[in-house]
Amino acid sequence: MTPAARLSAAITVLDRILDGEPVEKSLTNWGRANRFAGSGDRAALRDLVFDALRCKRSYAAFGGGMTGRGLILGQQRSRGADLDTMFSGIGHAPAVVQASDAPRMPTGAEALDCPDWLLPLMQATLGPETETVLRALQQRAPVFLRVNLARGTVAQAQAQLAADAIVTVAHPLAKTALEVTQNARKIQNSAAYLSGLVELQDAASQAVVQALPLRDGMRVLDHCAGGGGKTLAMAARAKLWLFAHDAIPRRMADLPARAVRAGVQVTIVDNPESSVPYDLILADVPCSGSGSWRRDPMGKWALTPEMLAKTCAIQASILDRLAPMVSPEGALAYATCSLLQGENEAQIDAFLARTPGWNCQTSQRFTPLSGGDGFFIAILTRK
Repeated sequence: MTPAARLSAAITVLDRILDGEPVEKSLTNWGRANRFAGSGDRAALRDLVFDALRCKRSYAAFGGGMTGRGLILGQQRSRGADLDTMFSGIGHAPAVVQASDAPRMPTGAEALDCPDWLLPLMQATLGPETETVLRALQQRAPVFLRVNLARGTVAQAQAQLAADAIVTVAHPLAKTALEVTQNARKIQNSAAYLSGLVELQDAASQAVVQALPLRDGMRVLDHCAGGGGKTLAMAARAKLWLFAHDAIPRRMADLPARAVRAGVQVTIVDNPESSVPYDLILADVPCSGSGSWRRDPMGKWALTPEMLAKTCAIQASILDRLAPMVSPEGALAYATCSLLQGENEAQIDAFLARTPGWNCQTSQRFTPLSGGDGFFIAILTRK
């Protein structure tokens, strides 16, 4: 496909997404209907679509409307592309630019690709860093790997990856973190990945696990395990009795196979109360996902004040449920991939206020300015 034809394809996919079709379904359906497109075309299309969704409001202003064409035209204008060439109407290229496609300069929350109602909450949390963080969320997220130190060293992992032409650099957020700088799409077929030496995991997510007070012999529950990335990262740090639970069990469908590849044992539990007490419980709770909107831009546009309030209520209920499951000398680790104070520090303050006998031993917030996703971690212990 020519570059202009890829723009036309992105316009088609974006129109479907704007009409309510899920992103992955739209991309998959396009690929099935256009089997002539090679892997490079599909990858380029995906990049165009996700970039447009990250910057949906500002690109719509630059492109003259909230349509697939408007988003792609705004995208190309922002990149300084030759519009006469890319929008020529020749062959499979988009139609030529018309007067109705006139750009408008976005301002305020629109320029930062943030919902209007959400900007004050971001400002209350991030203060003078608000604009810089929101600008970072407009960009594509880096690709990170976690080195499984139970399988080998960081240097050995880099050497094995390099043998498959995957170039990496160590990242300061975590001692196990590698940022992939070349050939990220080769990772899942690489020897280092297939042998369990490396796993895909954001650097800030690794830093969260690095902050946990783990030691050999502990009984540990990953309560909101999801795909199990943090479960496996904990297993690599110490010899643990590991339990994993998720309210939606199908999210953990790949965890047993991943655990085998990593060389660790994880017990999946439907009822975590049946295995109490735990020396450590990690609750990476459901949240707005605002720290990871580079990877899931539609989450930003789907979030509403009502959804946020409901999510905060769920977070509080999880903390209240888990506290009695922790052993007297144990710890409860609360984590989110959110940037919002209401889901982070405010949740911890409210829990401590209604739960006598607990204190916050330590807490830390990460933002995309550190390189990885936005995350929050607090370690709670009994007084």
